[in-house]
Amino acid sequence: MAQNNGTIGFEESLWKSADKLRHNMDAAEYKHVVLGLIFLKYISDSFEELREQLEKEKNADTEDPEEYQAKNVFFVPEKARWKFIQNSAKLPDIGKIIDEAMDEIERENPSLKDVLPKNYARPTLDKRSLGELIDLIAGISLGDKESRSKDVLGQVYEYFLGQFADAEGKKGGQFYTPKSIVKTLVYMLRPYKGRVYDPCCGSGGMFVHSEEFVKQHQGRTDDVSIYGQESNPTTWKLCKMNLAIRQIDNENIALGDTFHEDRHPDLRADYIIANPPFNISDWGGEHLQDDKRWKYGVPPTGNANFGWMQHMLYHLSEKGAAGFVLANGSMSSNTSNEGVIRQKIIEADLVDCIVALPGQLFYNTMIPACLWFLKKNKEKRKGEVLFIDARNIGFMSSRRNRDLSQEDILKITDTYQKWKGEKTESGEEEKYEDKAGFCKSAKLEEIEKHNFILTPGRYIGIEEKEEDPEVFEEKIKGLTGELKEQMEEGKKLDEEIKKNLKSIGWEV
Repeated sequence: MAQNNGTIGFEESLWKSADKLRHNMDAAEYKHVVLGLIFLKYISDSFEELREQLEKEKNADTEDPEEYQAKNVFFVPEKARWKFIQNSAKLPDIGKIIDEAMDEIERENPSLKDVLPKNYARPTLDKRSLGELIDLIAGISLGDKESRSKDVLGQVYEYFLGQFADAEGKKGGQFYTPKSIVKTLVYMLRPYKGRVYDPCCGSGGMFVHSEEFVKQHQGRTDDVSIYGQESNPTTWKLCKMNLAIRQIDNENIALGDTFHEDRHPDLRADYIIANPPFNISDWGGEHLQDDKRWKYGVPPTGNANFGWMQHMLYHLSEKGAAGFVLANGSMSSNTSNEGVIRQKIIEADLVDCIVALPGQLFYNTMIPACLWFLKKNKEKRKGEVLFIDARNIGFMSSRRNRDLSQEDILKITDTYQKWKGEKTESGEEEKYEDKAGFCKSAKLEEIEKHNFILTPGRYIGIEEKEEDPEVFEEKIKGLTGELKEQMEEGKKLDEEIKKNLKSIGWEV
C-alpha cells in the first residue's frame, strides 16, 4: 500500500519530468544542475516578494542590498533574477548566463561565497535540455498567499535530494539520510531549545527536521542554534543551500574533517543528532591515539564507530542528549577494544535507549543498523536502558528499499516517551509496560550478565501470540487426518512384513 510521508503532491511528477531531461548525464553531476536552479528560483522569489513590499514604502530603496539583508533575504542582482533567467532560457549561451548569475549572487551575499554551483556553461551539458529544465522549475506552483514559496521549494528541494540519493545508490547515502530515520531521531530527542550539533551533517536534513519539529510544537526557532561539520566540499555546498532555502542560519556549518580538524572544539551541545558513515576503516585513527576525546578508550584504527560515539559524547553538554545511527556491530563487537569502550559507556550510565531498525532502510548500504540514544546525567530511569526491537515494522517503498510510516515512527517514539513518563506525540496516556517481542527496560545488572552486549533481541524475548480457536481447530483436524492416514499405512506395512516373513518360514 502506498504511504504518504508528508510530500506536497506534485514532487513525483516534477521529478519524473526533470529526470527525463537528464538523458545520459550521471545523477551525481545532474544533482547540482537541478538543485542549483531550484535554489536560484527560491532566492529570486523571496527577493521579489520583499521587493513588492518595499515598493509600497515611501523611503525604501528597492535596489539597496541593505534593505534585503535587514530582513534576512538574499539580494539578487537584476541579471540573476529568475525572470531574466527564464527569458534567456532558449538562448545558446544560457549556461554562461546562469554561471554569471551565480557569481553575482555570491558577490552580493558573502554567506554564499563558494557555495553555489557554477558549471552550467560546460559543453557536456545540453543547453536545450537546460532551457526546458528552467521552464519546468518556473512552473512550480507557489500556492495561495499563506503558502510561502520557501515552504514549497524547500519541500521540492528535499524530495529531489532523496531521489538523487536513490539514483546514486551507495554514493547517495553520503549526503542523504532517509526522512523517516531523521524524524525518528528528532521525535525521540525533541530539540525544543538550545544548541543542536551534527558532526557529519551531509545535506543538513537533521537541522531541517529539527526546525520543523519546533514549529509544529509552537516553539520559537530563534531558541535553537545549529552547528555542523561536513568533510565533503560538494555535500557541504548542498547543506548550505538546503538551510538557506529554509531560511535557517548556516553560519556555523563548517567544512573539514571532523576527527582531524574539529571546527567546533569548544562546543558543548544540548542535542546531537547524526548519521555517521558506517564502519569507516581509513579514518586516520592511528594519528589520534592520545586524543582527549577518547575518555572511554582508544577506538580501533580499523573502525571509526566508537570514534564517532566518543566525539559526540565529548561535545555533549552536562545535561545533553544524543541520538545517532550506527551499524549493528556497534551493539555487540568485542574486537579491538570496542567491547571495553562500550562497557565503560554503559557502566557510566550514559546509554538511554537502543533501537534495532528494519533492514533495507538506507540507499547506500544493506548493513543492518540501529539507533543509539545517549544521555548525560539521567534524571529519569537511572541505571536502566530501554531496548526496542523495530526490525519487523515498516513497509517496502520500492523493490529494494524499506521505509517507516508515521505510525511506525510513533510506535517507536511513543514507547520511549512513555518509558520516560513524558507526554507522547500521539497523545497516548498509557503507562509504559514491557512488551515481549518489542520493548524491554533492563537494569545495568542484567546487561552485565549479557557481557555488556546491547542487541535488543537478547532482552525483549519472543512475542506471545494469542492462538485463534478456529485456526487451532483447523490445525487439529489436519493433524488427526494425517495421523489416521499414517496409521492405516502402518497396518498395510505390518501385513506386508508378515507375508514376507511367512514366505521364508517364519510365523509372526
